[in-house]
Amino acid sequence: MNGYSIVIPTLVRPSLRACLDSLARAWGPPPEEIVLVDDRPRGGPVVRVPGELACLVRVVASRGRGPAAARNMGWRRTRTPWVVFLDDDVVVEEDWYAALAVDLKRADERVAGVQGRITVPLPPGRAPTDWERVTAGLSRARWATADLAYRRTALVEAGGFDERFPRAFREDADLALRVQADGWELSVGERRTLHPVRPSSASASLRAQAGNADDALMCAVHGRDWHRRAGEHVGRRPRHLAITAAGALAAGAALAGRRRLAGMAGLAALAGVGEFAAARILPGPRDVREVALMLGTSLLIPPAASWHWFGGLARSRAARPWPGPAQALLLDRDGTLVHDVPYNGDPDLVEPLPGAREALDLARSRGLRLGVVSNQSGLAAGRFSAEDMAAVNRRVQELLGPFEVWETCPHGGDDGCACRKPAPGLVTRAAAGLGVPVWQCVVVGDIGSDVQAARAAGARSVLVPTAQTRREELRGARCAPDLMTAVRFALGEASGGRLWR
Repeated sequence: MNGYSIVIPTLVRPSLRACLDSLARAWGPPPEEIVLVDDRPRGGPVVRVPGELACLVRVVASRGRGPAAARNMGWRRTRTPWVVFLDDDVVVEEDWYAALAVDLKRADERVAGVQGRITVPLPPGRAPTDWERVTAGLSRARWATADLAYRRTALVEAGGFDERFPRAFREDADLALRVQADGWELSVGERRTLHPVRPSSASASLRAQAGNADDALMCAVHGRDWHRRAGEHVGRRPRHLAITAAGALAAGAALAGRRRLAGMAGLAALAGVGEFAAARILPGPRDVREVALMLGTSLLIPPAASWHWFGGLARSRAARPWPGPAQALLLDRDGTLVHDVPYNGDPDLVEPLPGAREALDLARSRGLRLGVVSNQSGLAAGRFSAEDMAAVNRRVQELLGPFEVWETCPHGGDDGCACRKPAPGLVTRAAAGLGVPVWQCVVVGDIGSDVQAARAAGARSVLVPTAQTRREELRGARCAPDLMTAVRFALGEASGGRLWR
């Protein structure tokens, strides 16, 4: 069984209790941990947890930063190979744990995420309302984090969810597109989850138009064809823009005294509103309340959608894909910065790799903090002294420029320390020494243990292979042909390829 944790961002709505109760009833291999991320801006009463889950649940507070930031806070506090994201308004089926175990077992090494099958129960005996039909669309949504398991490695290397998305809309599609562009695959599992329709206010559909700003951000970072790749559709926004333009033209023409133009534009706007209202009213229950609500909101939605769309375009015009440039670059020494001379204690044998100085100078000029993380088991084996190692490191700095931190493991491979790569100790210590969050670091090395240490610590990584790099170490790693390309990746200017063969 692949170990997994569950992360649930929540505003502690009444639906959370039903979600937790369903997890308490489910059978199968349980999670190692359930992290509830309380995203209420000012906090509130303590979350009530069913007794069956008390030993599994941890509650952390994200203070109103939005679901994307809340999910990041949650998964970064776990250590399992898989993280399952649930919304706080879903109810899992009784065999959910068992079905999840099967889904994760079937996922091969190329699969970054496995989506659950979402069902939205609609009321029997009557046609669904507009709000209910919108919610039912979740059953067709691709990569919805209402129930989606992600491999930790993929989350680490993608930088998690884009925290510029302030609401539960499009942040899941954004992550899916970035993960797939990074060389991973996504699949759909067999486990099933119910997503009941939440009670809604009269203004719910109007407030939902703020999501148009998120669509603008998606266009900025993924291109205008992102809908096709994400399995989404543009929806009615082109019509909303046309209705708003016609209404604005009618108002402007009336002020200018051009009555004929104002009348024609006004009729066009009203015709558009009428068609929109009819499309929402006819499939529904058509009771008095629903009809009145649809007529009123159909008049207000087009300008609201247009306002949020253009506002989003203005705010995101210079946006780049998440997570953007790293803050720090942590580099292996031998084989990455300088030629690998086994157990070298002689500074006269230090020879930089071609292009290393130019790559590091670029990193420094662009504000990247630099550190070295290096296994030096020759110290434990008595092949050189601490003074010899210090002399070699000084020579590296003379040739390649200064590094702010040096973290070295002096232990042998059988000493069982927490610092020798592939353990995360060197990476976490270097990040702490720089005062940089570990997920804002990129680790560059030439062998698989460098990549494994980065992943274990929660940092992104780039492998720059050499003749000593084993073929199996390349599988699933982000690879670059040289150090300069790795630096450009850390700066957000290159993608790096992932190798699976």
